[in-house]
Amino acid sequence: MIKTAFNLLSPSGKHGRLTIFIFHRVLPEKDPIFPDEPEAARFDQMMEWVKSWFNVLPLDAAASALKAGSLPSRAAAITFDDGYADNYTVALPILKKHELSATFFIATGFLDGGRMWNDTVIESIRSTPYNEINLGFLQLGTQSVDNPEKKRHTIEKIIGKIKYLPVSERLAITEQLTELSAVTPPTDLMMTSRQVIELHQAGMQIGAHTVSHPILAKQSESEVADEIAGSRDFLVTLLKERIGLFAYPNGRPGTDYLPEQTRLVSSLGFDAAVSTTYGAAKSTSDLFQLPRFTPWDRTKFRFAARLAKNFAQ
Repeated sequence: MIKTAFNLLSPSGKHGRLTIFIFHRVLPEKDPIFPDEPEAARFDQMMEWVKSWFNVLPLDAAASALKAGSLPSRAAAITFDDGYADNYTVALPILKKHELSATFFIATGFLDGGRMWNDTVIESIRSTPYNEINLGFLQLGTQSVDNPEKKRHTIEKIIGKIKYLPVSERLAITEQLTELSAVTPPTDLMMTSRQVIELHQAGMQIGAHTVSHPILAKQSESEVADEIAGSRDFLVTLLKERIGLFAYPNGRPGTDYLPEQTRLVSSLGFDAAVSTTYGAAKSTSDLFQLPRFTPWDRTKFRFAARLAKNFAQ
């Protein structure tokens, strides 16, 4: 029944639609602070549904077929952003189990022991020994952090406050936060270069995602070019293979990246790029702003219903 409905919503040929799934992390076990983040068992179930409902293609092949009007019915691609170590340790074995391909967009500056700024915030609040923390320096007052729900609310407040600040200012704030929290954040959250190589050797695609994951809309033209080309060039050297796919950090058009930056991505020789706008791509979609779908429902019916709704975006 579900597959029949998706056949109607996502036919083959020139009227085809491409659903691109986006993930970030796949945790070994459920996270009490972020219970919506998929854990291994849930991801395994989602991949079982995806495998049974869709024709999953590598993203480069899917983008080429979309442009040519030759997509199969129920076409889909699977993507991951940022380069978390659990993509390799947890997600990869599940993808291999279901014989599914995926594309991993890597923020190259965080490989080999680095850490994204938002994870510094998360891990500082997660592991603080205190029951409350004074965030007066962010005009957020004193926040209670004595249970997972309060920790999540505090994390969301901090991230919302500093997300669009300049990179150097954001880094300084996160360093101050680790001191206030009395925490030394982990250095193994992101993949190693070797793990990226092994992902690629396992048949997965690798795409560029900038060096330091900045808000491109806030960067100068030269900074944007350095970020995009720098991540691509690092991966080309690492994998000894051309990199043709790119993902915009955060990915909201007009807020996180600008129209001229999509043209820059094209001029740098990429074949396609993905945003975080909802929807399923069609033949008239901009190949350098392909929409993606974030799945989070835990029941089969709700998961399918949200997918169906995504075709109408």
